[in-house]
Amino acid sequence: MEGGLGLGGAYGAMVGRIKAQGGERARLGMAVLMWISHSRRPLQVDELGQAIAIRIGSSDLDNDEIPAIPTWLSCCQGLVIVDKGASTVRLIHFTLQEYLGTHSDLFGKAHATMAETCLTYLNFQHVKDLSANASPDQRGTPFLEYSSLYWGTHMRMEHSDRAKTLALELLGLWDSHTAAKYLWKSVKKGLPYYYYATDKPFPGLHCISYFGIADVADTLIQKNRWDVNQKDGAGITPLIWAARYGHEDVVLLLLQQKHIQPDKRDRKEGRTALSWAAGNGHEGVVRFFLGPRFINPGSIGRVWGAPLVVGQMFGPRYVNPDAPDTRYGRTPLL
Repeated sequence: MEGGLGLGGAYGAMVGRIKAQGGERARLGMAVLMWISHSRRPLQVDELGQAIAIRIGSSDLDNDEIPAIPTWLSCCQGLVIVDKGASTVRLIHFTLQEYLGTHSDLFGKAHATMAETCLTYLNFQHVKDLSANASPDQRGTPFLEYSSLYWGTHMRMEHSDRAKTLALELLGLWDSHTAAKYLWKSVKKGLPYYYYATDKPFPGLHCISYFGIADVADTLIQKNRWDVNQKDGAGITPLIWAARYGHEDVVLLLLQQKHIQPDKRDRKEGRTALSWAAGNGHEGVVRFFLGPRFINPGSIGRVWGAPLVVGQMFGPRYVNPDAPDTRYGRTPLL
């Protein structure tokens, strides 16, 4: 225990020296530590270089502002090294990762800042100009893939009004934005091989339901741009995405929509949102579907209908808790 406290004190002193540099050197050193300790995967050197050069809310990136590798390494006072074999950047020891993880106040709202940075990048004009129908040359946009895949993850972990504004700006051009293609390519990898997902980009409401960002989903629904029951290129609805990953706020929001069809099945396995929530152990979401507004107490056996409106808040459909999927015959209980 004493050794651990001593190590923590040493790290605290080293971080203190980084801050004591003042000005741009202190900003760069702390930014590098924040990105390495809070990123969702190891960052390549050129990715990190662009990330720490982005000014949140700016209209484009000035490549002359990207600091040289020796510059930002020296700003970190020896706490960061470059893994030359993998071309990634990492902290000097896993105990430093633990220290920074338990002292999140060092960076303010780290994940909100990272979301805002990713979204600022995706809203840059030169990024928006990239064609979503071609394979863009990433030599000038190394931060594109990370931003496309993880802006929503950081935003869900820590929200901010500025991130919401930037997200809505991005989603206003989502259908033709190259970020939609990058995200969809990643999402498809997480689906079973037999889903045969098309190359159609991830629709905006599906994207937000997948990430689980309720207030942005609410704004998109109010704009009435996307159908709440629409299926994407894999035959999956926004409700199924939200239920699959246990995003309770988004599930409840979607269930409150007048025209929602809560028992709509996905195209390949014939699984409902309830089936996905139960299969992945999301008890809170399962409880929404098993509430009195969705279970028809007058149903007998497997005779389930949808002719009646269930209250003013919820839509006109019941949920069948015994419905087997069409691929394996698995019920939600199973």
